[in-house]
Amino acid sequence: MDGRRDLLIIGGGLVGMTLALAAARKGFSSHVVDRADPAELTAEGFDGRASAISTASWNLFTNIGIADALEPFASPIASIAVTDQARPGRLDFQPEPHEGSLGRMFANRQLRLALFEAAEKDDLITWHSKAEVTHRERGEHGVSVTLGDGQSLSASLMVAAEGRGSPTRAEAGLVVAKWDYQHRAIIAGLTHEKPHDQVAWEIFYPAGPFALLPMRDTADGKHSSAMVWTVDEKDAAGVLKLGERAFLAEVEKRMGGVFGTVDSVGPRSSFPLGFHHTARITEHRLALIGDAAHGIHPIAGQGLNLGLRDVGALVEVIEEGRLIGLEPGDAQLLKRYERWRGLDSFMVALATDGLTRLFGIPSKSASAVRRLGMAGVQRAPILKRWFMDEARGMSGDLPELLRA
Repeated sequence: MDGRRDLLIIGGGLVGMTLALAAARKGFSSHVVDRADPAELTAEGFDGRASAISTASWNLFTNIGIADALEPFASPIASIAVTDQARPGRLDFQPEPHEGSLGRMFANRQLRLALFEAAEKDDLITWHSKAEVTHRERGEHGVSVTLGDGQSLSASLMVAAEGRGSPTRAEAGLVVAKWDYQHRAIIAGLTHEKPHDQVAWEIFYPAGPFALLPMRDTADGKHSSAMVWTVDEKDAAGVLKLGERAFLAEVEKRMGGVFGTVDSVGPRSSFPLGFHHTARITEHRLALIGDAAHGIHPIAGQGLNLGLRDVGALVEVIEEGRLIGLEPGDAQLLKRYERWRGLDSFMVALATDGLTRLFGIPSKSASAVRRLGMAGVQRAPILKRWFMDEARGMSGDLPELLRA
């Protein structure tokens, strides 16, 4: 049996590995078990996904020591523009000069590289990659798993960070409320004629949002953005099969000319969109984080940031417990984590679901009402401030690691 650790983290993706690093910065040791091959996950062209890292999440990366490694690859989000089908009534969000950006865009590959490199150097993190969990056990005095090669790992607390289809969550019998939006997100990198000026665009169509997210210019100086195009599930296969010229024409039509001509599009990938939320995010010596606990529509780019708030809260709870002699798997600590994160994540999930349904109403009158409402928000500084604080992740009861 490998030595006992404080945490047994099942899932070594962006959220799981961030938890391992954040816990290590506070002196907690962990086993991280992941079935994936890190070499594949960090290979050029593995996938075209990019993530918006909010101000609060950037504070977390700064506090755990990976911000310096990431900064050269960051593309700041200076403002956000929201429109209904590119019609009049645009809504703009721009922070005050002293607040910096609304967030930073990164290719997921760069996030993985920074996290994996930091984890490999940390003696408090034992990383088991390309490993399958064949048995889980949560006992009175600790937790353990058996891996496919027969190795047994033990800890005080088990953390499920495996994503939406978490087998650890399923085995624990935690109830999940979920539904399918019958939408698919098509993701690709674009190069285009005009500079994006660090503006993130969210253009709403009845089939779903069409997002353009500012990325760093390419090595040869071409302007670049990440595209997330939501289509009806029934249309997705046809859109993905379009030839490059036809695909570019469809993309340009939805962009409404904001970046001029689209010069090229990178490899396309897609994933189905759905909602899920667990009724509880803890069980005996078990905590859920990230998509294992809650899966939301990418309409506001908050999915990863929501998981990083879980990380900050869980680390703070177990650190405070240690001060009074409690181990990480103590039921009192898990109850506090449940209270802290359960309501916040549920409210964010409801808000994104509501926006998805509101902007999905196809009639002209609904569009007119939406644009009227957007115009009202545009003229209401207090409302705009609230929306910007939410986008930056700076609202609510923030864990210490997510503060500046």
